[in-house]
Amino acid sequence: MIYRIIGDAAMLFHFTFILYIAIGGLLAWKWPRTIWAHLAVALYGLSISIFAWTCPLTHVENWGRRNAGQAGLSEEGFIDHYLTGVIYPADDLREVQIGVGVLVVLSWTGLAVLTAQRRRRARTPART
Repeated sequence: MIYRIIGDAAMLFHFTFILYIAIGGLLAWKWPRTIWAHLAVALYGLSISIFAWTCPLTHVENWGRRNAGQAGLSEEGFIDHYLTGVIYPADDLREVQIGVGVLVVLSWTGLAVLTAQRRRRARTPART
């Protein structure tokens, strides 16, 4: 039972991690200090995509599932197992990756604009 929980927890954390890659920059609009965590996560996600690394969470999920007597993830990994062909068509993986990259860049750009506006307002004396 504990191995199944480990496998499920790794899967949930993996989904959360990928979701944070996509929308973490938008969350930083509300909580600007989180941009540094998002930068690290986004760079890590980009590295995995560019260098075709296997995420350690995939290894943890496979280990938990196999020890629980379940099938592990396919050789292609987490994204191909849970997302490709389920959330978006299998032929659109590259377009989805580019879309997420564009979303990240736009969210960072929006944060830069918001930060500049906030600083400008903070320097401007209040009118009475």
